[in-house]
Amino acid sequence: MTKKNICILYGGKSGEHEVSKLSAASVAVHLDPETYNLLMIGIDKSGKWYLQPEIIERLNDGEQLEITASEAMKVSVIPAEGFSVQGKKLDIDFVFPVLHGTFGEDGTMQGLLELSDLPYAGAGVMGSSVGMDKEVIKKIWLSEGLATVPFASINSEQAYAADFSFKLFAEEIKNRFGYPVFVKPVRAGSSVGISKSDTEEELEEAVRKALRFDNRVMIEPAVDAREVECSVVGNLSVQSFIPGEVAPTHEFYDYEAKYIDENGAALIIPADLSPERIKEVQETAVKAYTTAGIEGMARVDFFIDRESDRLLLNEVNTIPGFTSISMFSKMCEAGGLPYPALLDRLIELGLQRFNTKNSLDYSL
Repeated sequence: MTKKNICILYGGKSGEHEVSKLSAASVAVHLDPETYNLLMIGIDKSGKWYLQPEIIERLNDGEQLEITASEAMKVSVIPAEGFSVQGKKLDIDFVFPVLHGTFGEDGTMQGLLELSDLPYAGAGVMGSSVGMDKEVIKKIWLSEGLATVPFASINSEQAYAADFSFKLFAEEIKNRFGYPVFVKPVRAGSSVGISKSDTEEELEEAVRKALRFDNRVMIEPAVDAREVECSVVGNLSVQSFIPGEVAPTHEFYDYEAKYIDENGAALIIPADLSPERIKEVQETAVKAYTTAGIEGMARVDFFIDRESDRLLLNEVNTIPGFTSISMFSKMCEAGGLPYPALLDRLIELGLQRFNTKNSLDYSL
Protein backbone atom coordinates (compact mmCIF):
# COMPACT_ATOMS: atom_id res chain seq x y z
CA MET A 1 0.00 0.00 0.00
CA THR A 2 1.32 3.44 -0.96
CA LYS A 3 1.68 5.73 2.01
CA LYS A 4 -0.29 9.01 2.04
CA ASN A 5 1.66 12.22 2.56
CA ILE A 6 -0.09 14.03 5.41
CA CYS A 7 0.72 17.69 6.06
CA ILE A 8 0.09 18.87 9.63
CA LEU A 9 -0.40 22.62 9.99
CA TYR A 10 0.13 23.99 13.50
CA GLY A 11 0.92 27.14 15.48
CA GLY A 12 -0.83 30.11 13.89
CA LYS A 13 -1.61 33.71 14.77
CA SER A 14 -4.32 33.08 17.35
CA GLY A 15 -4.10 33.27 21.12
CA GLU A 16 -4.17 29.48 21.14
CA HIS A 17 -0.81 29.15 19.37
CA GLU A 18 0.78 27.17 22.22
CA VAL A 19 -2.20 24.83 22.54
CA SER A 20 -1.98 24.11 18.81
CA LYS A 21 1.66 23.04 19.17
CA LEU A 22 0.63 20.54 21.85
CA SER A 23 -2.34 19.19 19.86
CA ALA A 24 -0.27 18.86 16.67
CA ALA A 25 2.44 16.89 18.45
CA SER A 26 -0.15 14.41 19.67
CA VAL A 27 -1.61 14.00 16.18
CA ALA A 28 1.85 13.47 14.71
CA VAL A 29 2.79 10.82 17.29
CA HIS A 30 -0.42 8.83 16.80
CA LEU A 31 -0.66 8.76 13.00
CA ASP A 32 0.44 5.30 11.89
CA PRO A 33 3.96 5.55 10.32
CA GLU A 34 3.20 2.43 8.28
CA THR A 35 0.29 4.26 6.62
CA TYR A 36 1.37 7.91 6.49
CA ASN A 37 4.39 10.07 5.73
CA LEU A 38 4.32 13.35 7.65
CA LEU A 39 5.22 16.87 6.57
CA MET A 40 5.09 19.42 9.35
CA ILE A 41 4.43 23.09 8.59
CA GLY A 42 4.70 25.48 11.52
CA ILE A 43 3.01 28.87 11.32
CA ASP A 44 4.63 31.45 13.58
CA LYS A 45 2.78 34.14 15.53
CA SER A 46 3.23 36.64 12.69
CA GLY A 47 1.58 34.22 10.23
CA LYS A 48 4.70 33.08 8.34
CA TRP A 49 4.80 29.42 7.28
CA TYR A 50 7.90 27.21 7.58
CA LEU A 51 8.46 23.59 6.56
CA GLN A 52 9.89 21.86 9.62
CA PRO A 53 12.81 19.43 9.91
CA GLU A 54 12.01 15.75 10.40
CA ILE A 55 11.59 15.69 14.15
CA ILE A 56 8.69 13.28 14.59
CA GLU A 57 10.85 10.33 15.63
CA ARG A 58 12.09 12.39 18.57
CA LEU A 59 8.60 13.29 19.82
CA ASN A 60 6.88 11.78 22.82
CA ASP A 61 3.18 11.87 23.60
CA GLY A 62 2.36 15.00 25.62
CA GLU A 63 5.37 16.90 24.25
CA GLN A 64 4.95 20.28 22.57
CA LEU A 65 6.15 20.96 19.04
CA GLU A 66 8.30 23.98 18.35
CA ILE A 67 8.64 26.02 15.16
CA THR A 68 11.98 26.38 13.42
CA ALA A 69 11.96 29.57 11.35
CA SER A 70 14.32 29.24 8.38
CA GLU A 71 14.17 31.50 5.32
CA ALA A 72 15.26 28.56 3.18
CA MET A 73 12.22 26.58 4.39
CA LYS A 74 9.61 29.34 4.03
CA VAL A 75 6.40 27.98 2.47
CA SER A 76 4.51 29.65 -0.37
CA VAL A 77 0.86 28.93 -1.14
CA ILE A 78 -0.24 28.98 -4.78
CA PRO A 79 -3.95 28.75 -5.62
CA ALA A 80 -4.84 25.53 -7.50
CA GLU A 81 -1.28 24.25 -7.01
CA GLY A 82 -0.77 23.92 -3.28
CA PHE A 83 2.30 24.52 -1.13
CA SER A 84 5.89 25.00 -2.30
CA VAL A 85 9.33 25.70 -0.85
CA GLN A 86 11.89 27.57 -2.99
CA GLY A 87 9.70 27.02 -6.04
CA LYS A 88 9.43 23.25 -5.52
CA LYS A 89 5.91 21.94 -4.96
CA LEU A 90 5.44 19.85 -1.83
CA ASP A 91 3.92 16.43 -2.45
CA ILE A 92 0.83 16.53 -0.22
CA ASP A 93 -2.12 14.14 -0.32
CA PHE A 94 -3.99 15.52 2.67
CA VAL A 95 -3.81 18.42 5.14
CA PHE A 96 -4.55 18.10 8.86
CA PRO A 97 -5.02 21.66 10.18
CA VAL A 98 -4.44 21.54 13.94
CA LEU A 99 -5.04 25.27 14.33
CA HIS A 100 -7.29 26.49 17.12
CA GLY A 101 -9.13 29.80 17.04
CA THR A 102 -8.72 32.76 14.71
CA PHE A 103 -7.09 32.18 11.28
CA GLY A 104 -7.31 28.41 11.73
CA GLU A 105 -10.75 27.41 12.94
CA ASP A 106 -12.83 30.26 11.51
CA GLY A 107 -13.04 29.33 7.81
CA THR A 108 -10.08 31.39 6.61
CA MET A 109 -7.64 28.47 6.53
CA GLN A 110 -10.32 26.22 5.10
CA GLY A 111 -10.91 28.69 2.26
CA LEU A 112 -7.18 28.77 1.53
CA LEU A 113 -7.06 24.98 1.39
CA GLU A 114 -10.08 24.93 -0.93
CA LEU A 115 -8.33 27.39 -3.28
CA SER A 116 -5.20 25.25 -3.06
CA ASP A 117 -7.25 22.21 -4.16
CA LEU A 118 -6.16 20.18 -1.14
CA PRO A 119 -8.34 17.84 0.93
CA TYR A 120 -8.29 18.50 4.65
CA ALA A 121 -9.62 17.30 7.99
CA GLY A 122 -12.47 18.96 9.84
CA ALA A 123 -15.29 21.31 8.95
CA GLY A 124 -15.47 23.17 5.65
CA VAL A 125 -15.54 26.92 5.07
CA MET A 126 -19.15 27.53 6.08
CA GLY A 127 -19.25 25.15 9.03
CA SER A 128 -15.98 26.52 10.37
CA SER A 129 -17.07 30.14 10.02
CA VAL A 130 -20.50 29.58 11.55
CA GLY A 131 -19.07 27.43 14.32
CA MET A 132 -16.64 30.19 15.27
CA ASP A 133 -19.32 32.89 15.40
CA LYS A 134 -21.02 32.48 18.78
CA GLU A 135 -23.82 34.91 17.87
CA VAL A 136 -24.64 33.61 14.38
CA ILE A 137 -24.68 29.98 15.46
CA LYS A 138 -27.02 30.74 18.34
CA LYS A 139 -29.40 32.51 15.98
CA ILE A 140 -29.36 29.43 13.73
CA TRP A 141 -30.00 27.12 16.68
CA LEU A 142 -32.86 29.28 17.93
CA SER A 143 -34.42 29.28 14.46
CA GLU A 144 -34.39 25.46 14.65
CA GLY A 145 -36.04 25.42 18.06
CA LEU A 146 -32.87 24.50 19.98
CA ALA A 147 -32.54 26.10 23.42
CA THR A 148 -29.52 28.29 24.22
CA VAL A 149 -28.47 30.70 26.94
CA PRO A 150 -30.06 34.12 26.14
CA PHE A 151 -27.67 36.82 24.95
CA ALA A 152 -27.23 40.44 23.94
CA SER A 153 -24.52 41.85 21.70
CA ILE A 154 -22.68 45.07 20.96
CA ASN A 155 -20.12 45.96 18.29
CA SER A 156 -17.11 48.26 18.39
CA GLU A 157 -18.78 50.96 16.31
CA GLN A 158 -21.61 51.18 18.82
CA ALA A 159 -19.37 50.98 21.89
CA TYR A 160 -17.04 53.76 20.72
CA ALA A 161 -19.67 56.08 19.25
CA ALA A 162 -19.57 59.62 20.61
CA ASP A 163 -23.18 59.48 21.81
CA PHE A 164 -22.97 56.00 23.34
CA SER A 165 -23.74 55.75 27.06
CA PHE A 166 -22.26 52.75 28.80
CA LYS A 167 -24.42 53.59 31.82
CA LEU A 168 -27.63 53.18 29.80
CA PHE A 169 -26.29 50.01 28.15
CA ALA A 170 -25.39 48.56 31.54
CA GLU A 171 -28.89 49.40 32.81
CA GLU A 172 -30.39 47.52 29.86
CA ILE A 173 -28.22 44.49 30.62
CA LYS A 174 -29.12 44.66 34.31
CA ASN A 175 -32.86 44.88 33.55
CA ARG A 176 -32.67 42.02 31.07
CA PHE A 177 -30.31 39.59 32.80
CA GLY A 178 -29.31 40.93 36.18
CA TYR A 179 -25.75 40.44 37.40
CA PRO A 180 -23.42 38.59 37.15
CA VAL A 181 -22.97 38.24 33.39
CA PHE A 182 -20.32 36.78 31.12
CA VAL A 183 -18.79 38.90 28.36
CA LYS A 184 -17.28 37.17 25.33
CA PRO A 185 -15.67 38.15 22.03
CA VAL A 186 -18.01 36.72 19.38
CA ARG A 187 -15.33 35.21 17.14
CA ALA A 188 -12.31 34.65 19.37
CA GLY A 189 -11.02 31.20 20.22
CA SER A 190 -11.74 28.97 23.17
CA SER A 191 -12.27 31.09 26.33
CA VAL A 192 -10.04 33.89 24.95
CA GLY A 193 -11.03 37.34 26.20
CA ILE A 194 -13.92 36.11 28.38
CA SER A 195 -14.69 37.88 31.65
CA LYS A 196 -17.28 37.64 34.39
CA SER A 197 -18.86 40.95 35.46
CA ASP A 198 -20.69 41.57 38.73
CA THR A 199 -21.21 45.33 38.40
CA GLU A 200 -21.76 48.07 35.82
CA GLU A 201 -18.12 49.13 36.12
CA GLU A 202 -16.87 45.61 35.60
CA LEU A 203 -19.15 45.23 32.58
CA GLU A 204 -17.56 48.22 30.85
CA GLU A 205 -14.07 46.92 31.61
CA ALA A 206 -15.03 43.46 30.33
CA VAL A 207 -16.51 44.83 27.09
CA ARG A 208 -13.38 46.90 26.44
CA LYS A 209 -11.25 43.81 27.07
CA ALA A 210 -13.34 41.63 24.73
CA LEU A 211 -13.18 44.26 21.98
CA ARG A 212 -9.39 43.74 21.92
CA PHE A 213 -10.05 40.30 20.44
CA ASP A 214 -13.04 40.95 18.16
CA ASN A 215 -15.21 43.83 16.96
CA ARG A 216 -18.37 42.14 18.26
CA VAL A 217 -19.08 41.15 21.86
CA MET A 218 -21.74 38.95 23.47
CA ILE A 219 -23.18 39.35 26.95
CA GLU A 220 -24.88 36.38 28.61
CA PRO A 221 -26.38 35.87 32.07
CA ALA A 222 -24.39 33.66 34.40
CA VAL A 223 -26.18 30.34 34.68
CA ASP A 224 -25.71 28.04 37.66
CA ALA A 225 -25.15 24.98 35.55
CA ARG A 226 -23.30 21.76 34.96
CA GLU A 227 -21.04 21.87 31.89
CA VAL A 228 -21.51 18.88 29.59
CA GLU A 229 -19.79 18.20 26.25
CA CYS A 230 -20.39 15.78 23.39
CA SER A 231 -18.12 14.76 20.50
CA VAL A 232 -19.62 14.51 17.03
CA VAL A 233 -17.92 13.02 13.94
CA GLY A 234 -19.18 12.74 10.37
CA ASN A 235 -20.12 14.54 7.16
CA LEU A 236 -23.70 13.90 6.07
CA SER A 237 -23.96 10.73 8.15
CA VAL A 238 -23.15 11.79 11.70
CA GLN A 239 -22.22 9.96 14.90
CA SER A 240 -22.32 11.40 18.42
CA PHE A 241 -20.45 9.89 21.35
CA ILE A 242 -20.98 9.38 25.06
CA PRO A 243 -21.07 12.83 26.78
CA GLY A 244 -18.56 13.99 29.36
CA GLU A 245 -18.74 16.61 32.09
CA VAL A 246 -16.33 19.40 32.95
CA ALA A 247 -16.06 20.23 36.65
CA PRO A 248 -13.93 23.42 36.88
CA THR A 249 -11.95 24.18 40.01
CA HIS A 250 -11.74 27.85 38.92
CA GLU A 251 -14.66 30.26 39.17
CA PHE A 252 -15.42 29.40 35.56
CA TYR A 253 -13.81 27.32 32.80
CA ASP A 254 -11.53 30.05 31.45
CA TYR A 255 -8.38 29.80 29.31
CA GLU A 256 -6.15 29.23 32.34
CA ALA A 257 -8.39 26.46 33.66
CA LYS A 258 -8.41 24.75 30.26
CA TYR A 259 -4.79 25.01 29.24
CA ILE A 260 -2.45 26.36 31.92
CA ASP A 261 -3.51 24.99 35.30
CA GLU A 262 -3.24 21.19 35.12
CA ASN A 263 -5.73 21.04 38.02
CA GLY A 264 -8.07 23.60 36.43
CA ALA A 265 -10.88 21.12 35.88
CA ALA A 266 -11.87 17.51 36.32
CA LEU A 267 -12.98 15.76 33.12
CA ILE A 268 -15.62 13.15 33.92
CA ILE A 269 -16.35 10.57 31.21
CA PRO A 270 -19.05 9.41 31.01
CA ALA A 271 -21.00 12.25 32.55
CA ASP A 272 -23.21 11.22 35.47
CA LEU A 273 -26.50 11.55 33.60
CA SER A 274 -29.62 9.44 33.25
CA PRO A 275 -29.96 7.35 30.08
CA GLU A 276 -32.74 9.69 28.95
CA ARG A 277 -30.56 12.78 29.41
CA ILE A 278 -27.61 11.12 27.65
CA LYS A 279 -29.87 10.42 24.67
CA GLU A 280 -31.11 14.03 24.71
CA VAL A 281 -27.54 15.38 24.78
CA GLN A 282 -26.43 13.15 21.89
CA GLU A 283 -29.46 13.89 19.73
CA THR A 284 -29.25 17.64 20.39
CA ALA A 285 -25.52 17.60 19.62
CA VAL A 286 -26.23 16.04 16.22
CA LYS A 287 -28.95 18.62 15.48
CA ALA A 288 -26.69 21.49 16.56
CA TYR A 289 -23.88 20.15 14.35
CA THR A 290 -25.96 19.50 11.22
CA THR A 291 -28.05 22.68 11.35
CA ALA A 292 -24.80 24.70 11.47
CA GLY A 293 -23.50 22.93 8.35
CA ILE A 294 -20.55 21.38 10.17
CA GLU A 295 -18.70 18.39 8.75
CA GLY A 296 -15.72 16.32 9.86
CA MET A 297 -15.76 16.81 13.61
CA ALA A 298 -16.78 19.09 16.45
CA ARG A 299 -17.19 19.20 20.20
CA VAL A 300 -20.62 20.53 21.16
CA ASP A 301 -20.78 22.19 24.58
CA PHE A 302 -23.88 22.39 26.79
CA PHE A 303 -25.09 23.74 30.10
CA ILE A 304 -27.60 21.89 32.26
CA ASP A 305 -29.34 24.56 34.33
CA ARG A 306 -29.30 23.35 37.94
CA GLU A 307 -32.51 25.23 38.77
CA SER A 308 -34.68 24.35 35.76
CA ASP A 309 -32.83 21.18 34.64
CA ARG A 310 -33.03 22.50 31.05
CA LEU A 311 -30.40 21.48 28.53
CA LEU A 312 -28.95 24.61 26.90
CA LEU A 313 -26.54 24.79 23.98
CA ASN A 314 -23.49 26.90 24.72
CA GLU A 315 -21.08 26.71 21.76
CA VAL A 316 -19.33 24.41 19.31
CA ASN A 317 -15.61 23.88 18.63
CA THR A 318 -14.79 22.61 15.13
CA ILE A 319 -11.10 22.08 15.97
CA PRO A 320 -11.25 21.28 19.68
CA GLY A 321 -8.28 20.55 21.90
CA PHE A 322 -6.80 17.54 20.15
CA THR A 323 -4.34 15.69 22.32
CA SER A 324 -4.94 12.03 23.19
CA ILE A 325 -6.14 13.16 26.63
CA SER A 326 -8.35 16.04 25.46
CA MET A 327 -12.06 15.87 26.15
CA PHE A 328 -12.98 15.44 22.47
CA SER A 329 -10.75 12.42 21.86
CA LYS A 330 -11.48 10.86 25.25
CA MET A 331 -15.24 10.98 24.60
CA CYS A 332 -14.67 9.35 21.20
CA GLU A 333 -12.56 6.66 22.83
CA ALA A 334 -15.24 6.04 25.47
CA GLY A 335 -17.67 5.54 22.58
CA GLY A 336 -15.48 2.94 20.88
CA LEU A 337 -13.30 5.09 18.60
CA PRO A 338 -9.72 5.15 19.97
CA TYR A 339 -7.43 8.04 19.12
CA PRO A 340 -5.42 6.51 16.21
CA ALA A 341 -8.66 5.22 14.63
CA LEU A 342 -10.23 8.66 15.12
CA LEU A 343 -7.37 10.23 13.14
CA ASP A 344 -7.85 7.66 10.36
CA ARG A 345 -11.58 8.39 10.32
CA LEU A 346 -11.08 12.15 10.03
CA ILE A 347 -8.71 11.67 7.08
CA GLU A 348 -11.25 9.34 5.46
CA LEU A 349 -14.03 11.91 5.94
CA GLY A 350 -11.92 14.75 4.53
CA LEU A 351 -11.04 12.74 1.43
CA GLN A 352 -14.67 11.72 1.01
CA ARG A 353 -15.82 15.35 1.05
CA PHE A 354 -13.02 16.39 -1.32
CA ASN A 355 -13.94 13.69 -3.84
CA THR A 356 -17.64 14.55 -3.62
CA LYS A 357 -16.87 18.23 -4.22
CA ASN A 358 -14.67 17.44 -7.22
CA SER A 359 -17.43 15.34 -8.79
CA LEU A 360 -19.62 18.45 -9.11
CA ASP A 361 -19.83 20.74 -12.14
CA TYR A 362 -18.54 24.28 -11.59
CA SER A 363 -19.07 25.68 -15.07
CA LEU A 364 -21.75 25.50 -17.74
